[in-house]
Amino acid sequence: MRALLLYPRFPKTIESYEKVLKLINRKASMPPLGLVTVAAILPQTWEFKLVDHNVRAVTEAEWDWAEVVILSAMIVQKPDLLALIREAKRRGKSVAVGGPYPTSIPQDSLEAGADYLVLDEGELTLPLFVEAIERGEPQGVFRSNGERPDVTQTPIPRYDLLELDAYNAMCVQFSRGCPFQCEFCDIIVLYGRKPRTKDPQQLLAELECLYQLGWRRSIFMVDDNFIGNKRNVKLMLQELKGWMAERQYPFTFLTEASVDLAQDVELMHSMVACNFKAVFLGIETPDAESLQLTKKFQNMRSSLVDAVRTINETGLRVTAGFIIGFDGEKQGAGDRIIEFVEQTAIPTTTFGILQALPDTALWHRLKKEGRLLEILGDGSQTMLMNFIPTRPVEQIAQEYIRAFCTLYEPKCFLDRVYRSFRQMTAPPRLAPDKFPGLVELKALAYVVWQQGIKRNTRLMFWHHLFSILKHNPTVWDQYLTVCAYAEHFIEFRDLVSHQMDAQLAQFQVEEARRDLEAKDLENAVLSK
Repeated sequence: MRALLLYPRFPKTIESYEKVLKLINRKASMPPLGLVTVAAILPQTWEFKLVDHNVRAVTEAEWDWAEVVILSAMIVQKPDLLALIREAKRRGKSVAVGGPYPTSIPQDSLEAGADYLVLDEGELTLPLFVEAIERGEPQGVFRSNGERPDVTQTPIPRYDLLELDAYNAMCVQFSRGCPFQCEFCDIIVLYGRKPRTKDPQQLLAELECLYQLGWRRSIFMVDDNFIGNKRNVKLMLQELKGWMAERQYPFTFLTEASVDLAQDVELMHSMVACNFKAVFLGIETPDAESLQLTKKFQNMRSSLVDAVRTINETGLRVTAGFIIGFDGEKQGAGDRIIEFVEQTAIPTTTFGILQALPDTALWHRLKKEGRLLEILGDGSQTMLMNFIPTRPVEQIAQEYIRAFCTLYEPKCFLDRVYRSFRQMTAPPRLAPDKFPGLVELKALAYVVWQQGIKRNTRLMFWHHLFSILKHNPTVWDQYLTVCAYAEHFIEFRDLVSHQMDAQLAQFQVEEARRDLEAKDLENAVLSK
């Protein structure tokens, strides 16, 4: 069987970093880990080709070669997923789809023409799909019915199918699931609340595969919550530390964790010793009432400000996610987020308006209350909420625009980057210094030109750079890398304002239509 694996295109988002990727001659931030894992689970007697639409288009030869087309997508990739399904069917191909979005809303893929829905986690449903193919069944829907697979049996992903040079970072996964119960989160719906982890040697085998393929850059541990099972992650880090040292620290790591990481000094030091450089925290909001309502209780156990500072001071750069638009939220939430980010000196944040993702607890509650709208939230940061909020949507949108534009005003951003790295404890220089290549030197020259010469940030740029070189010299390369993100955020500010204004106008039209329909219904009832 000749299987063509396709990964749909992402729209431009706050995390897409097109400007930065262009500077370093990369096409995409990270590869489709799900699809290369699918390729490893399917029979190895099959032939595989993989095309990431974020890297390049599918060639005519690849379309002609394929007997079956297999796609996986998140909800933000919906437009290109449906377009690729339709194109594959136009060409007479059998189409199988899976991943988070088809699992949450299978009907969309069916209506686009998909023949097979391989839903939930592939370790359980892909074998069912293969059996159907072998029986000659032209279509089918395969589900795990609530069963969760043992991830210690998951094979090493087929990283060899990737165009490695196209990516800024690689992905590995140690665990799935999260123990918490945040109302808006779809992770616990898709993967459960009991974190399942791989064996340490299993993860090291995946890293060894990447090492042998020649990868020597960043790796993102894509765990839903890296510290969901602290015991197992500590055992893994013990093994990883020796593996990294033996190979002279070929990788740097980034991951996502809950804020209770700050309470485990041993764990943070182990991460730093394994060359972890940054961690993403789901802060969401500094408002305790909103955290309580959305059931993000883990963020209420201690000071969020202290937690961020503790993690940063340990040597891990903090990035964070924030959300505006929670039920019961008081006016000025955007300003309170600005205040928190400035107080903690978090350089980069993924900041968006709350959306109810399909099948989450929030989705079901709003549906029961009659507040869900017909539009589908896609998880992107430039989209209004897909429900009727408890305060005026115009107020929320304006606060969001003001907060985003304030946080990413060039001087404001560069000053936060500087303060973050100045308060960071200098991590040990584990890997030998490498002289930057031509691509890195060109990117550095562009950043120096834009921030150190052309813009009115020039005095701040040189003062901060020399201060970092003097007081925390081991992080100068990381510091300049994060400074480069300003080029993305400055451009993205205009996109946020434009798209929010357009959506707000459309929202107001829809709101007027709903009011008119409600009034007509009321008049009809009264006339009877």
